[in-house]
Amino acid sequence: MTTTPPVVLTFSATDPSSGAGLQADILALASIGCHPLSVVTAITVQDTVGVESVMALDADWINDQARTILEDVQVSAFKLGLLGSIENVAVIAEIMADYPDVPLLIDPILTSGRGDDLTNEEMQAAMCDLLFPQATLITPNSLEARRLAFHDEAEEIQHTSLDESAMRLLEMGCEYVLITGTHERSMDVVNSLYGSNDAGAGGLLKAYHWERLVGSYHGSGCTLTSAIAACLAHGLSMEEAIQEAQEYTWQTLKNAFRPGMGQFVPDRFFWARDEDESEEQKDEKVPFIQH
Repeated sequence: MTTTPPVVLTFSATDPSSGAGLQADILALASIGCHPLSVVTAITVQDTVGVESVMALDADWINDQARTILEDVQVSAFKLGLLGSIENVAVIAEIMADYPDVPLLIDPILTSGRGDDLTNEEMQAAMCDLLFPQATLITPNSLEARRLAFHDEAEEIQHTSLDESAMRLLEMGCEYVLITGTHERSMDVVNSLYGSNDAGAGGLLKAYHWERLVGSYHGSGCTLTSAIAACLAHGLSMEEAIQEAQEYTWQTLKNAFRPGMGQFVPDRFFWARDEDESEEQKDEKVPFIQH
């Protein structure tokens, strides 16, 4: 019999454009050699321009979807995206508590690329209280990091340092925090990994610099977090997984295409479409193949 590939279970909302959401997770996980399982948390009406509406599924449906497949299949990592409602956050937190040894990665989606609000203040508070203490890694962008870190305060947060925001998120119980810097005004995109160092103190572990690409991309955060989950499922360490996943994600953005009138969509199977390259060159472009 053929060996079963690593299995990753993702919880997220659907996206008919397949640019983001559940479909983006499945594409990225499959591209990196994992078998994706999926739990639908909500159904969206959206395209590559923006999100028109979101209908959250009933929390009992979330529970039944997840419990049924988890009784049948052993997973190597969990990935959470848009969760849809405070009730869904609560039930997913209960499910995650039953699997403390499985890495939990959270992409805390607050808005769409256009700026449509997708998560209200009550849901943000529930994520911070119920899910972040169980998280192996959360991957907010810089705007999300500030909002989540100071979700319970009325003060202005846009000028708060990312270091301070990351420390607050670590204090909530997250093992690692990777803050992506696409929204910051810098020449390069700087992604910053925070966690505990060898001495046990929390702080910045590494800053990753990436060439800033021209354009606006639909689903880059979903792609990155799913790619990290996939690399962890393949047995890489956290820092190895983050490095490899960023390389993969950057290539998906470099090779992105524009199927509609809105944002570009990352090409998660960029490595399979370049007919001008040899098989050896394709392998070199796909980080996970080398492990």
